[in-house]
Amino acid sequence: MQFANTLNRFISLQNQLQIRLGHFIAWGSLTLVLLMALIVVLRYGFNIGEVSLQEAAMYNHAILFMLGIAYTYQQDQHVRVDVFYTHASPKRKAWINLLGTMILVLPSMLFILWVGWDYVSASWAIQESSAEAGGLAYLYLLKSLILIMACLVILQSLSIAANSWLEIFDPNAPKIENSVETEGKL
Repeated sequence: MQFANTLNRFISLQNQLQIRLGHFIAWGSLTLVLLMALIVVLRYGFNIGEVSLQEAAMYNHAILFMLGIAYTYQQDQHVRVDVFYTHASPKRKAWINLLGTMILVLPSMLFILWVGWDYVSASWAIQESSAEAGGLAYLYLLKSLILIMACLVILQSLSIAANSWLEIFDPNAPKIENSVETEGKL
């Protein structure tokens, strides 16, 4: 019972982290829309094109994607091949989630961390900035999101694996839902 309580506490804290981060990052989509509107107005209305604005849009998009992917996974809104999953029992879904997490997601994210470490550290070593004249500096900070994204997805994967473990091996343990509706209950 203590193990189930520990897993539930981890799942709850992880869900809180992802929900809060996801809601905060979602506001970035508004900034992206406003930035793209500004770029279009300047380009077609005033014949002004700025490399820094184009790169700011690219940075914004990268931030949205990299920091939002774990939230999407937590909300179960990621791409999934639903050939068998849709009609499966809760226990079979838990097995699919557990095995998919352990065989596919975690190794992929660990590989991204392993390969990305040298890539990001090389960028930090030279304080990499845009190769374009008039481009934005701090490209090394943007590249750091690769490692942050992998860590967030690993944490979320462990939460999903823990939830699946409880569903399979301790079905009587209290369950923590992975949804926005549970935000106030966590």
